[in-house]
Amino acid sequence: MKRILVTGATGQIGSELVPALRKKYSPENIIAAGHETKPDRELLEGGHFCNLDVRDSNAVEKIIKEYRIDIIYHMAALLSAAAEKDTQLAWDVNINGLGNILEAARKFNLSVFFPSSIGAFGPSTPPDNTPQDTIQRPATMYGIAKLTGELLCDYYFHKFGIDARGIRFPGLISYKTMPRGGTTDYAVEIFYAAVRGEKYECFLKEGTRLDMMYMPDAVRAAIQLMEADPAKLIHRNAFNVAAMSLAPEDIYAEIKKHIPDFTITYKIDPVRQAIADSWPHSMDDSAARKEWGWRPEYNLPAMTKEMIERLSERIGN
Repeated sequence: MKRILVTGATGQIGSELVPALRKKYSPENIIAAGHETKPDRELLEGGHFCNLDVRDSNAVEKIIKEYRIDIIYHMAALLSAAAEKDTQLAWDVNINGLGNILEAARKFNLSVFFPSSIGAFGPSTPPDNTPQDTIQRPATMYGIAKLTGELLCDYYFHKFGIDARGIRFPGLISYKTMPRGGTTDYAVEIFYAAVRGEKYECFLKEGTRLDMMYMPDAVRAAIQLMEADPAKLIHRNAFNVAAMSLAPEDIYAEIKKHIPDFTITYKIDPVRQAIADSWPHSMDDSAARKEWGWRPEYNLPAMTKEMIERLSERIGN
């Protein structure tokens, strides 16, 4: 059985990816690694957990050798809005950290999963039904780092034969982790406010349409891609994946079907609005569907129902 390291295991995706991997491949084969965010009880007690700063190449190699790692899901990163607040830290974590992971993969012949993002596109990218292969001129440090990561993964595959695969994730919605500085955080915050019986003040304007995905689909996509037959992968890296193209009012209207008294107002955050305006409204994910069978399982009604149910259990309403 392959042994898997998940960096950024306490983050938005990592905290849900680790339990899914433990369930699929058994806990003893999964090593969760976090840095600054304290792990919850499930993550800490459910299997191996270690502290790892991906900017430290020696520490990365030490963990790989200690646990005899075969595959790395490299989830450690600063998210979009957080990256704009500290661009040097974002460069260090998001680019130099990935560089350390890829160099370790080259030395130890490992496979790597790298999560890219709709942020890798930019204002000059066709915003509707954005093609798999198109112009990419991101206007944010987060986007620049994601595009650089895509190119680095391609380089290490073509130059060194490293099996580096990746997905361009849309905005992700989860009931397990609180928002941590992403441009699509509103799509999580709005559910918390609704379940708590509070009015929600949205930081993006009405009509801001972006690709979104429910976290269980995102986790399944990552695992499915890493299990895919490499002979069928034409792109291998930076696959568009899509599930729902949503604006704030779409989510609001669906929530009101369950919580009729819920209300929303808008107070625009110019930084995050500018980031959102530079991203695609919807992505063409036909390459992922054709090359490794990608299909989302959740639509807006199914996701909304489950988000409200799960958050009600967590919050106690």
